[in-house]
Amino acid sequence: MGKKDASSVKLPVDQYRKQIGKQDYKKTKPVLRATRLKAEAKRSAPGIRDIILVIVAVLLFLLGVYAFFYLNLSTELDLDVDMD
Repeated sequence: MGKKDASSVKLPVDQYRKQIGKQDYKKTKPVLRATRLKAEAKRSAPGIRDIILVIVAVLLFLLGVYAFFYLNLSTELDLDVDMD
């Protein structure tokens, strides 16, 4: 009794996968190839989040370098004024 009842009840996920599989069989080869290529391009393309992180990192680095040189030059100028 347990085996028969358990096998007759399918999970909604399995039913959904079966339905999607049936839909894929109806598609032609060029459509399937285009879908696969689109999915591969999406996986291999760098995300907008990665690009923004790189740009922010570069800007922070440049800001740090600018602040370092600004502080060094401003202290040297102050010392020159005191010597006169």
